[in-house]
Amino acid sequence: MNQNLTVLAAIIGFGVVAMSAAQIAGYFRKIKLPLITGLLITGILTGPFILNLISTSSISHLGFINDFALAYIAFAASAELYLREMRSRINSIKWMTISQLVVTFLLSGAAVFLLSGFIPFMQDFSITLRLAASSLFAVIFVARSPASAIAVVNEMRAKGPFVQTAIGVTVLKDVFVILLFSFCLEVSIALFENTQLSLGFAGILLLELVASVVTGFLLGGFLMKVLQTNWKQIYKAWIILTGGYLMYVLHHWLDDYTFGLFQHSISIEPLLVCIIASFWVTNYSKYRAEFLRILDRSGKYIYVPFFLLAGASLQLNLLLGVAGIAFLLFVVRLISLMIGGYIGGALSGDSPLFKRLAWMPYVTQAGVGLGLATIVTNTFPVWGVQFSTIVIAVIVVNQIVGPPLFKWAINKVKEGHTRADTPAFDGIKDAIIFGFEPQSVALARQLMESGWEVKLATLKHDINKDEYDDIDIQHIPDLSLETLNKLDTKLSEAVVLMLTDDENLILCNLIYEHIGTSDVVVRLNNRYNFNKFHDLGALIVDPSTAIVSLLDHFVRSPQAASLLLGMEGDQDTIDIQVLNTDIQGLLIRNLRLPADVIILSVKRRGNLIISHGYTRLRAGDTLTMVGSKKSLAEVSLKFGY
Repeated sequence: MNQNLTVLAAIIGFGVVAMSAAQIAGYFRKIKLPLITGLLITGILTGPFILNLISTSSISHLGFINDFALAYIAFAASAELYLREMRSRINSIKWMTISQLVVTFLLSGAAVFLLSGFIPFMQDFSITLRLAASSLFAVIFVARSPASAIAVVNEMRAKGPFVQTAIGVTVLKDVFVILLFSFCLEVSIALFENTQLSLGFAGILLLELVASVVTGFLLGGFLMKVLQTNWKQIYKAWIILTGGYLMYVLHHWLDDYTFGLFQHSISIEPLLVCIIASFWVTNYSKYRAEFLRILDRSGKYIYVPFFLLAGASLQLNLLLGVAGIAFLLFVVRLISLMIGGYIGGALSGDSPLFKRLAWMPYVTQAGVGLGLATIVTNTFPVWGVQFSTIVIAVIVVNQIVGPPLFKWAINKVKEGHTRADTPAFDGIKDAIIFGFEPQSVALARQLMESGWEVKLATLKHDINKDEYDDIDIQHIPDLSLETLNKLDTKLSEAVVLMLTDDENLILCNLIYEHIGTSDVVVRLNNRYNFNKFHDLGALIVDPSTAIVSLLDHFVRSPQAASLLLGMEGDQDTIDIQVLNTDIQGLLIRNLRLPADVIILSVKRRGNLIISHGYTRLRAGDTLTMVGSKKSLAEVSLKFGY
């Protein structure tokens, strides 16, 4: 009973620390460091060597967290291995994967073996045992981080052959890493237990491999049964993760049971089981999309406790002693990645630039490498902690160095599509409307009545300008960056796109990457294209739903709807940016506003914030105000708009 209470107390205490750690680690992103680094450092600070909020005794009761996390890591790594998306670059992916796997494994393994005399826990090992430990180091050094790679690609909206190869290799390599690790681990266990490497041992390995594959297919079938139910996703997520965790329970039980019968353990490899199950669901079922959504939403609930526990388990006293060797191993890994990348690029016939940069996408490490280090710690308790301490130190450095290198490589091969900086306000409210039709003409005139300078750009050449002499109509030859520059689009505070969806998307991409206009309004023609414009930060108007929404607002709040639509006579709404340095830093309650002006919302760095009288204004804040046109004009001057 007391033991159960101790375990429960350890779980509750760790849970409280984990919730706080998730918030604390978020601050590391503000200084451009990965979240994993923040969690590891938070774990070190709260661990037994500093604050002792997570004690050594608590850590011993929390091993099940690692099993849950390892099952998730295997699911997530294999779920990214979607064969259909790799066909176009399969030759480059194949050769780069083979080269990185073989070259990095052999070179880093040989380097670790040569340096083993300087690694404290390996100094007393025999040559055979040094080879075994070196192979475990080497296979972990091959591991990459699919999540980190995908995060960089999404952030930069990167597309192209270089990025496609990098993602394919990253995902495929981690699957082979886990397979190779399973083999190296079994051989290492046999060597450390003085088991003879004979045909009998090879037969046992083959039996375990077959048992793992069969169990993987069975688990995959179980996951499909769960996914086809109508249960809520949170229940499905729990069952899927529990299914993976139970593979570790089965592994430990079989290990003990067979050892008692044969004096030699025969078991399944849970990582391999989870990889096969995830691969089966991803490539040969209709539930891939939902499976990926479940894994994506579950990630933060798995990674936070896992990385926090890894940091708390780190032997800080040992870390200081191995910092030098950890940095040396980091350099060794970089060199092996460079050589492997160049050889892989040469074998696949890539360009000289691709061959020189081929190693940069594979520096970052995270969940897979750390997960494998955790397995070594649990399997070899005598020296495993020192092993994982060195590995974690290398991973932290890789996490800091890797993402910037990948971003630099993407920009070098010109496959990045990041957002251009928003132009500074020139003091004149400009708008450009693309598309000539009654609605665009009416919009142009209404904006002009509100004091905007408007250009109406069109591809049509049969327009009688005399009928629209009050509007600045610009005939454009095409939808290109040169055309946008001739229209002085960078001086515009708003761009309205009223062409076909394909034409609007061309302009939206150009504005996003080269112009940077913050307010791009798109009239949608087909709801299928909604996400394409949403990903580019456009303000989307869907005619199929706009009328319904408008009628809904008139029914529920007719006064507000009339006001916002400009139907209240002298009333209007306006967005005002805080540019006046005298106003910056003031509380909203201290602003001297006309009595008929109300602040509806405050937008800061792209996010709406809950504002009140004690909200302090900052430079660049955008305030949405409603009031009389005369009063709003006075406020605009006051704010420096």
